[in-house]
Amino acid sequence: MERIILIETSTSLCSAALAEDAKIVSFKKSSEPHAHASMTAPFVKEMLDDRGLAVKDCSAVCVSKGPGSYTGLRVGVSTAKGLCFGAGIPLISVGTLDTLVWQAIDGGLLPDGCKYVVPMIDARRMEVYTGVFSPDGHQVSPTVAQVVDGETFASRLSEGPVLFIGDGAEKCKDVIASPNAYFEQCCPKASSMLHPAVEAFRARKFEDVAYFEPFYLKEFIATVSKHKIF
Repeated sequence: MERIILIETSTSLCSAALAEDAKIVSFKKSSEPHAHASMTAPFVKEMLDDRGLAVKDCSAVCVSKGPGSYTGLRVGVSTAKGLCFGAGIPLISVGTLDTLVWQAIDGGLLPDGCKYVVPMIDARRMEVYTGVFSPDGHQVSPTVAQVVDGETFASRLSEGPVLFIGDGAEKCKDVIASPNAYFEQCCPKASSMLHPAVEAFRARKFEDVAYFEPFYLKEFIATVSKHKIF
């Protein structure tokens, strides 16, 4: 049986899912703040225990590779690597934007006549991590860190309905003024990684467990606390 553990920790939502023969059979999630490190591994254990399975009974582990939260991605990738090392199974990665696109497709969220899907991961102020996808899930523009204004997606919107989806969608609603713009505020879920994960597994697109790193898109910048400790 083809059995894949799915882990998604790139945003404020921490989630994990278990797929068997291209169907989701278990799903766990938590939006509790800063819970990724404490919840990710227990979610996997709970799902496997409920079905009487061990990690070694699985075919692969799939993890979100980003872009997204630096800390969240580190937790997810570290957990996935540990599971793969311990059980001797391959590692798969799926882009966060791809997950959001398939969340829209599988969730029936595409507007009638949809021309494009634009996933948006919240960065800061009016900046998002984004790219443009066709409504069948193929990426048609590169993943970028984009400061959004009224003209950013004007050419795409002139062609017809566009769905903006992700935890960065709502903040762009006021500046993207078009009757062709549709917005879905949500975080990516592990269960929505199913299609690209299965596709990657069957194509044997595995990552190097020892050297794989998340796709941060932008370098992590540490800040100095304004509060004096001493």
